[in-house]
Amino acid sequence: MLTGRFLAVLAASLVSCAITTFGIHVIARHEAWAQENTPYFISFAAGMLISVTFLHLIPKACSMTRSPYGFFLAGMMGFYATNRLIRDYVYQEDQGIDRTWGLIPLLALGFHSFVDGVIYSVTFNVSIFTGVLAVTGLILHEFPEGIVTFVLLERGGMQRKAATRLAFLATALTTPLGTVISYPFIRNIDRALLGKLLAIAAGALLYVGATHLLPQVEEKRKRYSSLTLALGVAIAVLIVMIG
Repeated sequence: MLTGRFLAVLAASLVSCAITTFGIHVIARHEAWAQENTPYFISFAAGMLISVTFLHLIPKACSMTRSPYGFFLAGMMGFYATNRLIRDYVYQEDQGIDRTWGLIPLLALGFHSFVDGVIYSVTFNVSIFTGVLAVTGLILHEFPEGIVTFVLLERGGMQRKAATRLAFLATALTTPLGTVISYPFIRNIDRALLGKLLAIAAGALLYVGATHLLPQVEEKRKRYSSLTLALGVAIAVLIVMIG
């Protein structure tokens, strides 16, 4: 039987899939608009993710299990390793080394999106409020993720139509896939273990917000990016206070 909690997390992962797909579509059809406005999505998402992690996810994990900080560190370093694959690929490509069809960034981003789906399962099993709060920030970074995937595939030598399809399969569909595969296991674990998994998710989200998204905000230096960053923080604080 499909429970309300499962339907909620599945809906969140499908929204994530749709937003990633929208990002792919926009960069493929409206490249100038995407390049101009993506920094605002990134800065808002960074403000949301960092604030949600410190104000809700870490305290919640601490209330569910003893000494979750090692798991928090594991989440940060795990996502660092994933994104390091992408950075190494881009650096080598800039040096003239050809990687056929952008396979390395495709695998790294596909795994990244799959883990997003797992994070959805973990946070919604803690509570609907925790899930909605975490997913709100995480979903907003799916739009630029779709754009980045498409660009890397096209830069790796793929035709535009093939890059669009493969980016959709790798980074859009993998999120609901991660949710569907992980949910049956996560829903049956005890509260202490769920708290450890929440700490891992919190570490991953803090990494995404603080060391992956914020540097992009600084690099682009768009006129209103500081405002959208502050708006993301303010909305996260407001939601936590209301909750």
